[in-house]
Amino acid sequence: MKTTTVLVLFLFAFTTKSYFFGVANAKNEPVLDTDGDELRAGEQYYVVSAIWGGGGGGLALGRLTNQQCPEIVVQRRSDLDNGIPVVFYNLDSNDDTVRVSTDLNVEFVPIRDRLCLTSTVWKVDNYDTSTGKWWVTTDGVIGNPGPHTLQSWFKIESGNLGYKFNFCPSVCESCITLCSDIGRYGNDGQMRLALAESGWPFVFKKASSNIKQVVNAKH
Repeated sequence: MKTTTVLVLFLFAFTTKSYFFGVANAKNEPVLDTDGDELRAGEQYYVVSAIWGGGGGGLALGRLTNQQCPEIVVQRRSDLDNGIPVVFYNLDSNDDTVRVSTDLNVEFVPIRDRLCLTSTVWKVDNYDTSTGKWWVTTDGVIGNPGPHTLQSWFKIESGNLGYKFNFCPSVCESCITLCSDIGRYGNDGQMRLALAESGWPFVFKKASSNIKQVVNAKH
């Protein structure tokens, strides 16, 4: 009886903690934003670090010193910088909810006066022999699941502090592909995203609600 009571309390504590951080633990459960609402495909969100105080800010477009295009995916250094909003596109276009462990495309909202004509859709670049990394860059594609678009498909997984990105596309059953979490590494003076043994925790903030807060503050 005592053992059963302890087990129940442990499960309750674990469930409560997961709910508190707004993390869906079961496969295909909706991904939640910082307001506790389900992420919606086609809407804009900031992807910001779940760790504050030296954890860095939001994700954004960056450039290498010796290469302007395509851009790379970087994390801003300041906790107060939300970065650039992204839009998620589900593999299942009939499902408007972004879900855990399901294939999706990620696109930065294009900014004005870009020097690059390439897309702002994320993709995993070719192996970088100089650094030993598979970097996350842009110039990916949206949709058309298959062997030619494998590099552009990502997943969002539950983490201990928030959510993490994962690259393990399942859009092509006959394809052999990499399967790894996405972490961050310092490179070329920037904090870049790349395939890693453990993923960096992020949370998702509505871009529209942030804009409303700024407008209200001005009035």
